Amino acid sequence: MNNVIELRSVTKRFGQHTAVDGVSLAVPAGCVFALLGENGAGKSTLIRMLLGLTQPDEGEIRVLGLSSRKDGETIRRQVGYVAERPTLYDWMTAAEIGWFTAGFYGEGFEQNYRQLLTGFGVPADRKIAHMSKGMRAKVVLSLGLAHRPKLLVLDEPTSGLDTLVRREFLESMVDQAATGRTVLLSSHQIGEVERVADWVAIMHEGKLLELAKLEDLKATTRSWTVTMEGNASAPPTMPGTLISRTRHGRQWQLLVRHPKPDIDETMAQLMAASGVVSADSHTPSLEEIFVARIGPDAAPTVSTADPFRLPNRDDELLLGHEQW
Repeated sequence: MNNVIELRSVTKRFGQHTAVDGVSLAVPAGCVFALLGENGAGKSTLIRMLLGLTQPDEGEIRVLGLSSRKDGETIRRQVGYVAERPTLYDWMTAAEIGWFTAGFYGEGFEQNYRQLLTGFGVPADRKIAHMSKGMRAKVVLSLGLAHRPKLLVLDEPTSGLDTLVRREFLESMVDQAATGRTVLLSSHQIGEVERVADWVAIMHEGKLLELAKLEDLKATTRSWTVTMEGNASAPPTMPGTLISRTRHGRQWQLLVRHPKPDIDETMAQLMAASGVVSADSHTPSLEEIFVARIGPDAAPTVSTADPFRLPNRDDELLLGHEQW
């Protein structure tokens, strides 16, 4: 099985509100897959459906080869899950909460858990109530990893943590992927996620806007600053697909997708265009791309032509190249 998670045309509604709207994607084994979106984008609802805690109204979800509709309990036993606001018994010590949780998993859990605590530098005899937020987060992560899951699902795991602890936490996810585990990381901390993610999916208002390998996404996206003569009402036409454009007086800020970017050639075309005074470009950060895709200056339509199209029943999945 190449894909640890597969979704096809998944939709979830709550009354008149569509929380997840026709999402199709796949997550390959052994990577850090970042699910990005602002609060309310549908990320947590999607995760709950993956774990079989909520059923989709339409579509199909498979996790570790199992159906989330039929095999939710089995999936939850096989997956490591860290919620945004995990509940811990404050009166227990770190060792006691591991002993308690081991009853749900069986032989080997408690020993693995204690090894993880040691690796994270968490005192086993300290009560949860006397721990910092960062130390509590390490306890929760140890609990999620102690049964050695193939898939680790993290829903905003660094929320409320200070910068240093967040960085340490996220870097540990790279270590997990290096052992062959798959990490699904849901977050709105875009800048920090960029440091660890292999693949990214961007959600907005329940829809999947972007699905790409991070290095490919950045390699084919350019941010251009074009200064025009006078008071031009529009920037010059450029090769590629416009993602967003913002005007600041005589300057236009353009984010453009170039399937095969030739910066020198594009620069020459711009400087030859009527009314262009100067042009400059840089590779945008993931945060710039994210804001451009969901912000008010996003282009009305953004092409999803190959290789960026989203999969449907008759297409190959972008990740893993598996057929539905």
